[in-house]
Amino acid sequence: MKVVLDTNILLVSIPTKSRYRTIFDGLLNKNLTLIISNEILSEYTEIIERKTNATIANNISEMLLSLQNVKKQEVYYQWNLITDDKDDNKFVDCAIAGNVDYIVSNDKHFNCLKGIDFPKLNLLNIDEFVDLLGK
Repeated sequence: MKVVLDTNILLVSIPTKSRYRTIFDGLLNKNLTLIISNEILSEYTEIIERKTNATIANNISEMLLSLQNVKKQEVYYQWNLITDDKDDNKFVDCAIAGNVDYIVSNDKHFNCLKGIDFPKLNLLNIDEFVDLLGK
């Protein structure tokens, strides 16, 4: 299953005691294919560093890049589908370019994607995604 994870999803899945740890474990165990762009990786690193420290943020970024099931995707076209928070479009554009199965986010700005017929994107919140992983 190919996915794009919003930063908030990755962040809450990292702690070993998190109830969402199955997401991060899915990456480590190669049960998921994570599609990222340079912009997404930069945001992951920046936010993780803000919540922890630079060493942890760099270690996680390097670990993600070392996994065979984490694929870097070049984004050649900007769809600009999210208007309320344009910064979130990097996840949408990467998802379209990477032909992912799901975008996973708890951010309400992504809800506008549910009303867009083309390009069709499947949006899940974190609980829906964890349920799907459990099946």
